Amino acid sequence: MIRLMKPDLKFSELDGLEEVINSGFLTNGVKVEEFEKKVGEYVGTKYAVATTSATTALHLSLATLGITQNDEVLVADFTFPATANVVVQQGAKPVLIDIILDSYTIAPDKLEEKITKRTKAIIPVHAFGQSADMDPIMDIAKKHGLFVIEDAACALGTTYKGRKCGGIGDVGCFSFHPRKAITTGEGGMVVTNIKEVAEKAKTLRNHGGVFDGLFYRFEFAGFNYRMTEIQALMGLSQINKIEAIIERRILLAKMYEKKLKGLPGIMTPIIKDWGRHVFQSYVVLLEDGIDRDKIVLFTRHNGVETTLGTYALHPQPFFMQNYGYKKGELINSYKAYKQALTLPLFSDITEDDMDLVVEMISKGTRAQ
Repeated sequence: MIRLMKPDLKFSELDGLEEVINSGFLTNGVKVEEFEKKVGEYVGTKYAVATTSATTALHLSLATLGITQNDEVLVADFTFPATANVVVQQGAKPVLIDIILDSYTIAPDKLEEKITKRTKAIIPVHAFGQSADMDPIMDIAKKHGLFVIEDAACALGTTYKGRKCGGIGDVGCFSFHPRKAITTGEGGMVVTNIKEVAEKAKTLRNHGGVFDGLFYRFEFAGFNYRMTEIQALMGLSQINKIEAIIERRILLAKMYEKKLKGLPGIMTPIIKDWGRHVFQSYVVLLEDGIDRDKIVLFTRHNGVETTLGTYALHPQPFFMQNYGYKKGELINSYKAYKQALTLPLFSDITEDDMDLVVEMISKGTRAQ
Protein backbone atom coordinates (compact mmCIF):
# COMPACT_ATOMS: atom_id res chain seq x y z
CA MET A 1 0.00 0.00 0.00
CA ILE A 2 1.28 3.45 -0.93
CA ARG A 3 0.32 5.27 2.25
CA LEU A 4 -1.25 8.69 2.38
CA MET A 5 1.50 10.07 4.60
CA LYS A 6 4.64 8.90 6.40
CA PRO A 7 6.41 11.16 8.89
CA ASP A 8 9.83 12.46 7.88
CA LEU A 9 11.36 11.05 11.04
CA LYS A 10 14.39 8.88 11.83
CA PHE A 11 15.19 7.24 15.17
CA SER A 12 18.58 8.95 15.15
CA GLU A 13 16.74 12.25 15.55
CA LEU A 14 15.97 11.26 19.13
CA ASP A 15 19.58 11.71 20.18
CA GLY A 16 19.37 13.03 23.71
CA LEU A 17 16.54 10.72 24.76
CA GLU A 18 18.69 9.02 27.39
CA GLU A 19 19.59 12.41 28.85
CA VAL A 20 15.92 13.39 29.05
CA ILE A 21 14.92 10.13 30.72
CA ASN A 22 17.81 10.21 33.18
CA SER A 23 16.99 13.79 34.15
CA GLY A 24 13.76 12.65 35.78
CA PHE A 25 11.91 15.65 34.31
CA LEU A 26 9.58 14.30 31.65
CA THR A 27 7.00 17.02 31.15
CA ASN A 28 6.97 20.76 30.54
CA GLY A 29 10.71 21.19 31.11
CA VAL A 30 13.73 22.66 29.35
CA LYS A 31 13.17 20.79 26.05
CA VAL A 32 9.61 22.11 25.87
CA GLU A 33 10.86 25.64 26.51
CA GLU A 34 13.52 25.23 23.82
CA PHE A 35 10.97 23.89 21.34
CA GLU A 36 8.59 26.75 22.10
CA LYS A 37 11.39 29.25 21.48
CA LYS A 38 12.32 27.61 18.16
CA VAL A 39 8.73 27.58 16.87
CA GLY A 40 8.13 31.17 17.96
CA GLU A 41 11.30 32.31 16.21
CA TYR A 42 10.38 30.38 13.07
CA VAL A 43 6.86 31.83 12.89
CA GLY A 44 8.02 35.28 13.96
CA THR A 45 5.99 35.65 17.16
CA LYS A 46 7.21 36.77 20.56
CA TYR A 47 5.58 33.91 22.45
CA ALA A 48 4.79 30.24 21.95
CA VAL A 49 3.03 27.81 24.28
CA ALA A 50 3.31 24.07 23.65
CA THR A 51 0.23 21.86 24.09
CA THR A 52 -0.85 18.27 23.65
CA SER A 53 -2.49 18.84 20.23
CA ALA A 54 -3.80 21.50 17.87
CA THR A 55 -7.26 20.81 19.29
CA THR A 56 -6.13 21.67 22.81
CA ALA A 57 -4.22 24.66 21.41
CA LEU A 58 -7.46 25.96 19.89
CA HIS A 59 -9.42 25.25 23.08
CA LEU A 60 -6.75 26.94 25.17
CA SER A 61 -6.85 29.98 22.87
CA LEU A 62 -10.61 30.36 23.21
CA ALA A 63 -10.43 30.03 26.99
CA THR A 64 -7.54 32.47 27.20
CA LEU A 65 -9.42 35.07 25.16
CA GLY A 66 -12.49 34.71 27.35
CA ILE A 67 -14.82 33.11 24.79
CA THR A 68 -17.64 31.64 26.86
CA GLN A 69 -21.34 30.84 27.08
CA ASN A 70 -23.67 32.75 24.74
CA ASP A 71 -20.76 34.03 22.62
CA GLU A 72 -20.59 33.28 18.90
CA VAL A 73 -17.53 32.40 16.85
CA LEU A 74 -17.38 32.44 13.04
CA VAL A 75 -15.73 29.22 11.86
CA ALA A 76 -14.75 28.00 8.41
CA ASP A 77 -17.20 25.21 7.54
CA PHE A 78 -14.69 23.10 5.57
CA THR A 79 -12.41 21.77 8.29
CA PHE A 80 -11.86 18.90 10.69
CA PRO A 81 -14.61 19.01 13.36
CA ALA A 82 -12.12 19.94 16.11
CA THR A 83 -12.12 23.55 14.88
CA ALA A 84 -15.78 23.97 15.83
CA ASN A 85 -15.92 21.39 18.62
CA VAL A 86 -13.70 23.54 20.84
CA VAL A 87 -16.17 26.42 20.45
CA VAL A 88 -18.97 24.15 21.64
CA GLN A 89 -16.83 22.94 24.54
CA GLN A 90 -16.52 26.54 25.71
CA GLY A 91 -20.31 26.85 25.73
CA ALA A 92 -20.24 29.20 22.73
CA LYS A 93 -21.98 28.82 19.38
CA PRO A 94 -20.05 28.03 16.19
CA VAL A 95 -21.42 29.96 13.22
CA LEU A 96 -20.31 28.14 10.08
CA ILE A 97 -19.07 30.11 7.07
CA ASP A 98 -18.74 28.91 3.48
CA ILE A 99 -15.40 28.79 1.67
CA ILE A 100 -13.71 30.02 -1.49
CA LEU A 101 -13.74 26.84 -3.54
CA ASP A 102 -10.41 27.26 -5.31
CA SER A 103 -8.43 27.73 -2.07
CA TYR A 104 -10.70 25.73 0.30
CA THR A 105 -10.46 28.64 2.77
CA ILE A 106 -13.06 30.81 4.51
CA ALA A 107 -14.84 33.34 2.27
CA PRO A 108 -14.25 36.84 3.69
CA ASP A 109 -17.29 38.24 1.85
CA LYS A 110 -19.54 35.87 3.83
CA LEU A 111 -18.40 37.04 7.27
CA GLU A 112 -20.13 40.34 7.94
CA GLU A 113 -23.62 39.05 7.24
CA LYS A 114 -23.16 36.56 10.11
CA ILE A 115 -21.80 39.00 12.69
CA THR A 116 -24.12 39.78 15.62
CA LYS A 117 -23.77 41.48 19.00
CA ARG A 118 -22.71 38.12 20.40
CA THR A 119 -19.90 37.48 17.89
CA LYS A 120 -16.50 37.49 19.60
CA ALA A 121 -14.03 35.85 17.22
CA ILE A 122 -13.27 34.48 13.75
CA ILE A 123 -11.43 31.20 13.16
CA PRO A 124 -10.06 31.03 9.60
CA VAL A 125 -8.50 27.71 8.62
CA HIS A 126 -5.37 27.57 6.47
CA ALA A 127 -6.50 24.54 4.52
CA PHE A 128 -4.03 21.82 3.48
CA GLY A 129 -1.09 24.23 3.82
CA GLN A 130 -2.48 27.25 1.97
CA SER A 131 -3.30 30.51 3.72
CA ALA A 132 -6.74 31.99 3.99
CA ASP A 133 -7.06 35.51 2.55
CA MET A 134 -6.09 37.24 5.80
CA ASP A 135 -6.17 40.98 4.92
CA PRO A 136 -9.95 41.28 4.54
CA ILE A 137 -10.47 38.96 7.51
CA MET A 138 -8.28 41.17 9.70
CA ASP A 139 -10.02 44.31 8.42
CA ILE A 140 -13.45 42.91 9.30
CA ALA A 141 -12.22 41.78 12.72
CA LYS A 142 -10.80 45.21 13.47
CA LYS A 143 -13.99 46.93 12.31
CA HIS A 144 -16.16 44.84 14.63
CA GLY A 145 -13.73 44.38 17.53
CA LEU A 146 -13.31 40.63 17.06
CA PHE A 147 -10.45 38.29 17.90
CA VAL A 148 -8.84 36.28 15.10
CA ILE A 149 -7.66 32.78 15.98
CA GLU A 150 -5.79 31.18 13.09
CA ASP A 151 -6.30 27.45 12.75
CA ALA A 152 -2.87 26.86 11.24
CA ALA A 153 -2.82 23.15 12.08
CA CYS A 154 -1.73 22.33 8.51
CA ALA A 155 0.25 25.49 7.86
CA LEU A 156 3.55 25.66 9.72
CA GLY A 157 5.74 27.48 7.18
CA THR A 158 2.83 28.78 5.09
CA THR A 159 3.10 32.48 4.25
CA TYR A 160 0.67 35.27 3.47
CA LYS A 161 2.11 38.39 1.82
CA GLY A 162 5.51 37.79 3.35
CA ARG A 163 4.31 36.86 6.86
CA LYS A 164 4.18 33.39 8.36
CA CYS A 165 0.69 32.12 9.07
CA GLY A 166 -0.12 31.77 12.74
CA GLY A 167 1.50 35.11 13.46
CA ILE A 168 -1.04 37.29 11.67
CA GLY A 169 -4.10 37.10 13.95
CA ASP A 170 -4.28 37.51 17.70
CA VAL A 171 -3.43 33.83 18.18
CA GLY A 172 -2.26 31.01 15.92
CA CYS A 173 -2.53 27.26 16.54
CA PHE A 174 -0.36 24.52 15.04
CA SER A 175 -0.48 20.72 14.96
CA PHE A 176 2.38 18.22 15.19
CA HIS A 177 0.24 15.17 14.37
CA PRO A 178 2.02 12.55 12.20
CA ARG A 179 0.16 13.75 9.08
CA LYS A 180 1.68 17.22 9.40
CA ALA A 181 5.00 18.34 7.87
CA ILE A 182 6.79 17.94 11.19
CA THR A 183 5.62 15.78 14.06
CA THR A 184 5.98 15.13 17.78
CA GLY A 185 3.61 12.13 17.58
CA GLU A 186 0.80 14.20 19.02
CA GLY A 187 1.28 17.82 20.00
CA GLY A 188 0.36 21.41 19.27
CA MET A 189 1.42 25.01 19.80
CA VAL A 190 -0.23 28.35 20.51
CA VAL A 191 1.67 31.37 19.18
CA THR A 192 0.96 35.05 19.83
CA ASN A 193 2.52 38.48 20.09
CA ILE A 194 0.36 39.42 23.08
CA LYS A 195 2.20 38.89 26.37
CA GLU A 196 -0.95 38.66 28.51
CA VAL A 197 -2.41 36.01 26.23
CA ALA A 198 0.75 33.90 26.41
CA GLU A 199 0.99 34.17 30.18
CA LYS A 200 -2.65 33.20 30.72
CA ALA A 201 -2.33 30.34 28.22
CA LYS A 202 0.63 28.94 30.17
CA THR A 203 -1.35 29.19 33.40
CA LEU A 204 -4.47 27.55 31.97
CA ARG A 205 -2.35 24.83 30.35
CA ASN A 206 -1.15 23.80 33.83
CA HIS A 207 -4.47 23.43 35.67
CA GLY A 208 -4.81 27.20 36.11
CA GLY A 209 -2.02 27.20 38.67
CA VAL A 210 0.54 29.94 39.36
CA PHE A 211 3.69 28.92 41.26
CA ASP A 212 4.54 31.31 44.09
CA GLY A 213 8.01 29.91 44.78
CA LEU A 214 6.82 27.29 47.23
CA PHE A 215 3.37 26.08 46.19
CA TYR A 216 0.81 26.67 43.46
CA ARG A 217 -2.21 28.88 43.82
CA PHE A 218 -5.01 28.07 41.41
CA GLU A 219 -6.45 31.19 39.81
CA PHE A 220 -8.53 29.48 37.09
CA ALA A 221 -10.27 26.18 36.45
CA GLY A 222 -7.60 25.17 33.97
CA PHE A 223 -6.58 22.12 31.96
CA ASN A 224 -3.78 19.59 31.72
CA TYR A 225 -2.50 20.42 28.23
CA ARG A 226 1.24 20.05 28.90
CA MET A 227 3.63 18.69 26.26
CA THR A 228 6.16 16.06 27.35
CA GLU A 229 9.92 16.48 27.17
CA ILE A 230 10.17 13.46 24.85
CA GLN A 231 7.71 15.04 22.39
CA ALA A 232 9.63 18.32 22.53
CA LEU A 233 12.92 16.52 21.87
CA MET A 234 11.40 15.04 18.73
CA GLY A 235 10.03 18.44 17.77
CA LEU A 236 13.43 20.07 18.08
CA SER A 237 14.96 17.63 15.61
CA GLN A 238 12.03 18.16 13.25
CA ILE A 239 11.90 21.98 13.32
CA ASN A 240 15.58 22.10 12.38
CA LYS A 241 14.82 20.51 9.01
CA ILE A 242 11.40 21.97 8.31
CA GLU A 243 12.49 24.09 5.33
CA ALA A 244 14.02 21.05 3.61
CA ILE A 245 10.81 19.10 4.23
CA ILE A 246 8.67 21.93 2.82
CA GLU A 247 10.83 22.37 -0.27
CA ARG A 248 10.61 18.65 -0.95
CA ARG A 249 6.81 18.73 -0.65
CA ILE A 250 6.57 21.70 -3.00
CA LEU A 251 8.73 19.84 -5.54
CA LEU A 252 6.56 16.73 -5.27
CA ALA A 253 3.42 18.86 -5.72
CA LYS A 254 4.86 20.25 -8.95
CA MET A 255 5.54 16.71 -10.12
CA TYR A 256 1.94 15.73 -9.41
CA GLU A 257 0.76 18.81 -11.30
CA LYS A 258 2.62 17.66 -14.43
CA LYS A 259 1.51 14.05 -14.13
CA LEU A 260 -2.15 14.93 -13.61
CA LYS A 261 -2.26 17.53 -16.37
CA GLY A 262 -4.71 16.58 -19.04
CA LEU A 263 -6.63 14.02 -16.98
CA PRO A 264 -10.32 14.79 -17.50
CA GLY A 265 -12.46 15.75 -14.54
CA ILE A 266 -9.64 16.64 -12.15
CA MET A 267 -8.75 20.13 -10.90
CA THR A 268 -5.29 20.27 -9.34
CA PRO A 269 -4.57 22.66 -6.44
CA ILE A 270 -4.74 26.38 -7.21
CA ILE A 271 -1.86 28.23 -5.57
CA LYS A 272 -3.02 31.70 -4.61
CA ASP A 273 -0.57 34.51 -5.28
CA TRP A 274 -0.79 35.80 -1.71
CA GLY A 275 1.74 33.33 -0.28
CA ARG A 276 3.56 30.00 -0.09
CA HIS A 277 1.54 26.79 -0.11
CA VAL A 278 3.42 24.15 1.93
CA PHE A 279 1.27 21.19 0.77
CA GLN A 280 0.55 19.52 4.07
CA SER A 281 -1.81 17.58 1.83
CA TYR A 282 -2.12 17.35 -1.95
CA VAL A 283 -5.84 17.73 -2.65
CA VAL A 284 -7.53 17.63 -6.05
CA LEU A 285 -11.17 18.43 -6.84
CA LEU A 286 -13.18 16.02 -8.98
CA GLU A 287 -15.95 17.10 -11.32
CA ASP A 288 -19.50 16.55 -10.08
CA GLY A 289 -20.09 13.55 -12.33
CA ILE A 290 -17.30 11.55 -10.68
CA ASP A 291 -18.12 9.56 -7.55
CA ARG A 292 -15.22 10.42 -5.22
CA ASP A 293 -16.03 7.66 -2.76
CA LYS A 294 -15.80 5.02 -5.50
CA ILE A 295 -12.39 6.43 -6.46
CA VAL A 296 -11.20 6.04 -2.85
CA LEU A 297 -12.42 2.43 -2.74
CA PHE A 298 -10.89 1.65 -6.15
CA THR A 299 -7.46 3.11 -5.34
CA ARG A 300 -7.28 1.44 -1.94
CA HIS A 301 -8.22 -1.90 -3.50
CA ASN A 302 -5.31 -1.38 -5.90
CA GLY A 303 -2.66 -0.47 -3.37
CA VAL A 304 -2.97 3.32 -3.17
CA GLU A 305 -4.33 5.02 -0.07
CA THR A 306 -6.47 8.07 -0.84
CA THR A 307 -9.14 9.83 1.20
CA LEU A 308 -11.49 12.78 1.27
CA GLY A 309 -10.10 16.32 1.60
CA THR A 310 -11.75 17.12 4.92
CA TYR A 311 -15.26 17.57 6.28
CA ALA A 312 -18.01 20.09 5.70
CA LEU A 313 -19.35 20.57 9.20
CA HIS A 314 -22.86 21.79 8.42
CA PRO A 315 -24.16 18.39 7.12
CA GLN A 316 -22.75 16.47 10.09
CA PRO A 317 -25.50 15.15 12.39
CA PHE A 318 -24.39 17.16 15.42
CA PHE A 319 -24.50 20.52 13.64
CA MET A 320 -27.79 19.81 11.87
CA GLN A 321 -29.48 18.61 15.07
CA ASN A 322 -28.15 21.35 17.36
CA TYR A 323 -27.95 24.40 15.07
CA GLY A 324 -30.52 23.73 12.35
CA TYR A 325 -28.18 23.47 9.38
CA LYS A 326 -29.44 21.75 6.24
CA LYS A 327 -27.32 19.47 4.11
CA GLY A 328 -25.75 21.34 1.19
CA GLU A 329 -26.71 24.87 2.25
CA LEU A 330 -23.08 26.01 2.32
CA ILE A 331 -22.57 25.24 -1.34
CA ASN A 332 -18.82 25.46 -1.86
CA SER A 333 -17.95 23.68 1.35
CA TYR A 334 -20.39 20.89 0.56
CA LYS A 335 -18.97 20.43 -2.93
CA ALA A 336 -15.44 20.26 -1.55
CA TYR A 337 -16.60 17.74 1.07
CA LYS A 338 -18.14 15.48 -1.58
CA GLN A 339 -15.60 15.92 -4.41
CA ALA A 340 -12.15 16.67 -2.91
CA LEU A 341 -9.62 13.84 -2.98
CA THR A 342 -6.33 13.68 -1.06
CA LEU A 343 -3.40 11.88 -2.71
CA PRO A 344 -0.35 10.32 -1.04
CA LEU A 345 2.41 12.86 -0.35
CA PHE A 346 5.49 12.37 1.82
CA SER A 347 9.19 13.08 1.49
CA ASP A 348 10.38 9.69 0.27
CA ILE A 349 7.54 8.89 -2.12
CA THR A 350 9.14 7.80 -5.40
CA GLU A 351 8.29 8.86 -8.91
CA ASP A 352 7.18 5.30 -9.63
CA ASP A 353 4.81 5.54 -6.66
CA MET A 354 3.41 8.80 -7.99
CA ASP A 355 2.94 7.27 -11.45
CA LEU A 356 0.95 4.43 -9.87
CA VAL A 357 -1.18 6.92 -7.92
CA VAL A 358 -2.02 8.84 -11.09
CA GLU A 359 -2.65 5.62 -13.04
CA MET A 360 -5.11 4.35 -10.42
CA ILE A 361 -6.99 7.66 -10.30
CA SER A 362 -7.17 7.72 -14.10
CA LYS A 363 -8.48 4.15 -14.24
CA GLY A 364 -10.93 4.84 -11.44
CA THR A 365 -12.41 7.86 -13.17
CA ARG A 366 -12.61 6.08 -16.54
CA ALA A 367 -14.39 3.15 -14.92
CA GLN A 368 -17.25 5.47 -14.04
